[in-house]
Amino acid sequence: MTQPASLQERPPYSPLYFLATLGAGGLMVTFFMFMMFWVPHPNQPVPIFEDIMAAFGDGPLALKVAIVVAMLGIAGFAVLLIKSLIWNLRSLSAFRLSEAYDALRRSNAETQLMAIPLALAMVVNGGFILGLVFVPGLWTVVEFLFPMAMVAFLLIGGYGLLIMRDFFGRVLIKGGFDCSTNNSFAQVLPAFAFAMVGVGMAAPAAMSSVALTVGVSFILSSFFIVVALLLAVANVILGLRAMMEHGASAESAPTLLVIVPLITVVTIAWLRQSHGLHVHFDVHGGAGETLSLLTTLLMVQLAILALGLTVLRRFGYVSKFVTGPGLSAGSYALVCPGVALSVMLHFWLNKGLVASGLVEKFSLIYLLISAVAVGMQVTMIWLVLKLNSKHMRREGTRAAVPAQ
Repeated sequence: MTQPASLQERPPYSPLYFLATLGAGGLMVTFFMFMMFWVPHPNQPVPIFEDIMAAFGDGPLALKVAIVVAMLGIAGFAVLLIKSLIWNLRSLSAFRLSEAYDALRRSNAETQLMAIPLALAMVVNGGFILGLVFVPGLWTVVEFLFPMAMVAFLLIGGYGLLIMRDFFGRVLIKGGFDCSTNNSFAQVLPAFAFAMVGVGMAAPAAMSSVALTVGVSFILSSFFIVVALLLAVANVILGLRAMMEHGASAESAPTLLVIVPLITVVTIAWLRQSHGLHVHFDVHGGAGETLSLLTTLLMVQLAILALGLTVLRRFGYVSKFVTGPGLSAGSYALVCPGVALSVMLHFWLNKGLVASGLVEKFSLIYLLISAVAVGMQVTMIWLVLKLNSKHMRREGTRAAVPAQ
């Protein structure tokens, strides 16, 4: 008879648990989409506290309800993000003293450490959302905050580069990378991490009124985005080859979907850069170009989603590791594509379909597409709470035996 998850032996700690922090931050972003596209903000590219309060005071009942839900959601998942981050940092501190950590640093799984800068970059993004939504007068000092944010992202990105320096310095000099166990897209995680740094670094390009800040933001964000794309292309090819030869890894199957959030993050970074170039450097693009870009990348995401869900279904992954008794830190990777698709749909709808005149804002088709995005969001909320109840409500954490 199968024991319930609470009675089974708990799995050891893995750096992949930082994906729980990432998931909480991602859900903050999904609630911010309500503000971004439904609250009028004519004086700056993003809604701020004053815009939100004005809309709450003068807007229709439906908008008032959406604002309340969004503010509660952002605040609630900010708390969850902080709790998850503290839990992970404490567990990581103990994990670094273990033999399992040394073993991880000698294996393919060394790149799991990139989940740390990935989560830290999301924490900074989440902090900025909290400031926009809850801090009055923030926009009066925002030009001082942008350089500070870029320094923070530069430090996080530098930390990620050090991790990858050690990894490539080992495998390219000494060898030892096991291609036979690389039968997943687990090695695409570093690309996702650098893309998250890049999208955060690109925020001042979209929001600053100072040309120098925009230019520096554009240059630095371009570096991390290019690094992310190079790593993604190389590791998708390596992983696909291993899967075609050895079959996909059942426990690592969720990594097949990591390209979905990678595309969303890179897309938002490009949109931010494009806005800054348009406003400050006389680079002009039309609504049709944005619609074409968003539609193409969304279709790529849907194709990848179809492939990944097919593999997950064949392995019975959800019934084993989500609703069933199986425990795997990698199951948190399932949150990322759902959050990413929800956010991408909001951008495709508002920056693509509405901006190009194909769909009228708040029309029936607009509400239906928005409902799909919200439905994905609700599903991911359930998934995060479900996984947290299985993995984090436990006494203590042991050091992990690194997965390959």
